[in-house]
Amino acid sequence: MNDQSLKILKFAGLTVTVVGLLLFLLSPLIGEPISGNLAWFIEPIAYIGAVVFMLGSLVVIVSFQVIERRTKVVSGGRTWSQVTQDYFDTFAHDMGRPLRRILGKQREARAVLNETGEVSQHMVTELLDEIENQAPNFRLMIENVRVLVDLEDINAAPAVEPVDPAALVRNVSDRYTPIARERGLELVWWCEPSEFGLIYGDGSALDHMITNLVDNAAKFASGHVEIRLTKTASTFIVTVWDDGAGLVESHVPHIFDRGWTPELSARAEKQSSGLGLFIASSLAERCGGQLLVESQLSNDSSSGEHFTTFTLSLPLDNRTVAK
Repeated sequence: MNDQSLKILKFAGLTVTVVGLLLFLLSPLIGEPISGNLAWFIEPIAYIGAVVFMLGSLVVIVSFQVIERRTKVVSGGRTWSQVTQDYFDTFAHDMGRPLRRILGKQREARAVLNETGEVSQHMVTELLDEIENQAPNFRLMIENVRVLVDLEDINAAPAVEPVDPAALVRNVSDRYTPIARERGLELVWWCEPSEFGLIYGDGSALDHMITNLVDNAAKFASGHVEIRLTKTASTFIVTVWDDGAGLVESHVPHIFDRGWTPELSARAEKQSSGLGLFIASSLAERCGGQLLVESQLSNDSSSGEHFTTFTLSLPLDNRTVAK
């Protein structure tokens, strides 16, 4: 099997996986026209989506196993089988929590339906709201795995295209506003100058970096997340600030390590896969920039102030970096 065939196989597997996931998420909407009862057909459609998702995942695994036979070792001394295992461990971990939230609402609706023969509009709305709130998590999970695969190619260069950073920040903010609202957070963003203009860079990578930073901030903030977009003569800067508890000083050097989370040092259950910040930092370096972190614990501040700030700096014109 040649390289082109492998790419087609991986793409087909990822496509089927995404279709299965979308089928699962949209099962309440699909069930309504089929059954005439919004809640009745949710579970069968959800099961079909789960099966399609697993089939797609199997295709992707097979493609990686073929690569393993052809290429025994990749960067860092890990075999392709280890890389494959890492990717799907990440899939299982990141998918687990949003699925449990959605399925919890579904089970509530099912129990009420079995007991009364009908489901209230309020319960249906709650289920649909939960699907909407968890959709960004699924989107980010799939994108993280895709980017991890791309990062294994050390010779890959960032794309260069005209990009509107202000529009990207606004889109990310719009995606996470419902999530922030559900968690009782205020999410705001602003840029200076207000007419920011275009830069030349990798729009997909920039969107992914900002998404991971905002996702991380929304998990740990106490009540407020702020995204700032500014620029200098040669760079533009995205700053993501949250008023969370802050980072222990000894944790800061490890915050961008692949798979590391603060729970590891306490031997507690991981609340995230530890990949988002690693991916954001790796993409920043590939695009000719850097990602820095500053944090303040409330215990270490006389004023009691606590926060964490991630500062992403990238060139305004990435055409020279790409060359």
